[in-house]
Amino acid sequence: MDRHIRTVDDVLELLDGLFAPEADRWTADGAAWWDGFYTDRSRPVPFFAAKPDENLVSYLDRGLITPGRALDLGCGPGRNALHLAARGFEVDAVDLSPTAVAWAEERARAAGAEIRFHCGDAFVPGAAVLDGPYDLVHDSGCFHHLPPHRRVSYLALLDRVLAPGGHLSLTCFAAGRMGSELPDEAFYHRSRLEGGLAYTPESLRGIFRDLTEVELRGMREQGAASPLFGESFLWTALFRRDGQASRVTPTAPPPATRP
Repeated sequence: MDRHIRTVDDVLELLDGLFAPEADRWTADGAAWWDGFYTDRSRPVPFFAAKPDENLVSYLDRGLITPGRALDLGCGPGRNALHLAARGFEVDAVDLSPTAVAWAEERARAAGAEIRFHCGDAFVPGAAVLDGPYDLVHDSGCFHHLPPHRRVSYLALLDRVLAPGGHLSLTCFAAGRMGSELPDEAFYHRSRLEGGLAYTPESLRGIFRDLTEVELRGMREQGAASPLFGESFLWTALFRRDGQASRVTPTAPPPATRP
């Protein structure tokens, strides 16, 4: 008889265990899968190129965000971290994959950029040295690889590290364009994430309802010759944390209209 559940973390770990081991892309045990993904740098993967997200560049160019301390969450080969450092940010960048982090460090050395890279699970307190507060948390493709219950961990991370007045910049799969549209509970029956979760603008507004929406739109497609990364199957969103109140766990999304 096993009766060990007594904390929220215990519940989250229990739910992690409902997924097949090979489905894990979000814990330290999933690092090996990402290592394999990043090993062949010649693969024609759009986000392997050292190009920053078009929405991130747009936020900076329009003055919606200004230089400060930034966390690049799920940094991969470091393309957005490099751009943030070049624009005057003090940057921490974290990823599960040692292979991705090594590639990012090579790029930073070549560019002469001072970026603190960390390899580990950002959602486990103390597992990665992320000493906020951060004025910006930028996430390009991490959120949609989390199972539904790990949104709790994601929001807790924002509570810990996002400064009052700071911004969350998010890029994730857009429903109807990319990702699975199964209801949350279905993933636990299937024991896998079907390649990643799709989101609607309404669901994003509900999940991040304790932040103020600045902008939510589709990512603008960028051609091969563009210096920016952009794929039309993604949503981009910019949210701001106002005040210093603690987050209340979201329940149902509020009524909203599409952008």
